[in-house]
Amino acid sequence: MTKQQRGLIDRFGPWALVTGASSGIGAEFARQLARAGLNVVLAARRETLLDRLGQDLQGEFGVETRSVVVDLSETEAAARLHAAVEDLDIGLVVSNAGTGDPGSFLSEKRDEMIRRFRLNALAHLDIAHHFSPRLAIRGCGGLILGGAMGAAHGIPFMANDAGSKAFVQSFGESLHRELRRKGVHVTVLVVPPTDTAILSKFGLDPATMPMKPISTSQCVDEALEAVQRNQSLCLPGAMNRVMSALIPASIARIVMGKMIEQTLAKRMRA
Repeated sequence: MTKQQRGLIDRFGPWALVTGASSGIGAEFARQLARAGLNVVLAARRETLLDRLGQDLQGEFGVETRSVVVDLSETEAAARLHAAVEDLDIGLVVSNAGTGDPGSFLSEKRDEMIRRFRLNALAHLDIAHHFSPRLAIRGCGGLILGGAMGAAHGIPFMANDAGSKAFVQSFGESLHRELRRKGVHVTVLVVPPTDTAILSKFGLDPATMPMKPISTSQCVDEALEAVQRNQSLCLPGAMNRVMSALIPASIARIVMGKMIEQTLAKRMRA
């Protein structure tokens, strides 16, 4: 067992909760936490994928798992999730669920934007509200909130999604300072372009992107290291950190806007 794995189980064990656990970054969080020896609650909409992942983790790492089927875009979803795990001593909550859908703001339907805003922003607020008191009572716990690279400065053709993730970043950094005196580590994972299915949903080809996406393994590994250190923000990937520091926000918006606009044009032609 590595030093990082031992640190995870010592501070955050015996149970961790991961939302959006059915695939991508969420599934990788579950796998790395199980490898460290933590039991894992897997929460997402797709029951079959959750059960399959749970069986894999139990067989490979000998941990316990629990699947909770929940759609965090629904108003009372976080409360139902909290009730479903009330009997467990959860020391780490990974609020990872979220999505995005590029498109022109003028053509988007308000109901769909509200649904995504609830998933991308309000779900993190609700989860923090329900679970932070439990973590504070333990005196040693952790909360990871899923943000997005570039969201704090705005992303054209993803105005609603970027705005919701900008809320998460501000919210998480505020909680980081507030909850540290209670022994609760709060880290915002500023997710950079990562090799998951969402890239194809956005119409992006990793082979032609200006920067190569990082792996889910690297993304999660750096996030878990950051929450152990009680780092308020984690932007995985050294090159991502360099580019974020050097490129002015106004230029980044132009580049991202052009890239997304081109993928939307391709989608329309297809």
